[in-house]
Amino acid sequence: MTAMTLQPHYRTVWISDVHLGTRGCQADLLLDFLNEVTADTYYLVGDIIDGWRLKKSWYWPESHHAVITTIMEKAKNGAKVIFVPGNHDEFAREFVDMTFGHVDVKMNDIHVTADGKRLLVIHGDEFDGVVKYAKWLAYLGDTAYNLAITLNRYFNGVRRRLGYGYWSLSAYLKNRVKNAVQFICNFENAVAHEAAKRKVDGVVCGHIHHAEKRKIGDVLYCNDGDWVESCTALVEDKEGKLELLHWAEMRQMAMSHSSPGHDAASAPSLGLGKLISMFRIAHEAGNSASGSSKKGSDAPIGKTA
Repeated sequence: MTAMTLQPHYRTVWISDVHLGTRGCQADLLLDFLNEVTADTYYLVGDIIDGWRLKKSWYWPESHHAVITTIMEKAKNGAKVIFVPGNHDEFAREFVDMTFGHVDVKMNDIHVTADGKRLLVIHGDEFDGVVKYAKWLAYLGDTAYNLAITLNRYFNGVRRRLGYGYWSLSAYLKNRVKNAVQFICNFENAVAHEAAKRKVDGVVCGHIHHAEKRKIGDVLYCNDGDWVESCTALVEDKEGKLELLHWAEMRQMAMSHSSPGHDAASAPSLGLGKLISMFRIAHEAGNSASGSSKKGSDAPIGKTA
């Protein structure tokens, strides 16, 4: 078996904002990711279970239960799993510094990469003024957001029937609204400032459902995104390199090499180690041909312009 066909294995994987217990959760795609990708350490960076929604109405299909059992099985089999609760699963903050089923619960953590960088791992809701100072407004915003996610599901259902891949209408609208863009910018700067205060090299967070990896001043800011809109994860390889995987896009590309008539969420395992290698080789070849800058070489795998 060649290196290109091996199952992808990473030193560390970060995921957040899964929102199990909501209809907008892309649990099937996350299960696909967890089955295709292995790691030594998994960080669950908050809002894994949406306690806010479950309090209002119970929704817990088999795929959501399977996500939890798959993660627990990884922990049982020797992977290190660290859960940093967010505001939607804040009930778990009562159990900080405890271990359940081989899963460590922490309010935050310092992760040291293979090349020695110290990264602060936090969910990030403490830097959201609405959540911190006007929780009633956060609940109201959550209701509006879930309406957008519901519309997003129907929208993508139509796209699938027309033969198109997954595309997040809610993310598109959010990134085009001036106030939302400004909120994201303010949040990123606040998180980076906190990392600088703690004298670490970078920060990994979630909360705002906006995957990003960039330098803010001297701080490496990483947001692992979510599994509602973008279906993204941050990963670290054995040398310490960090990159974002945009899984929904990657699965759609994988399906173009498979039989027609299947969507990404229901696709069988396709051995994406080869696909990831193909993306990386093509990307590096493009950089070599065009003499592109280092900024181009940091582009997330599977992310299209």
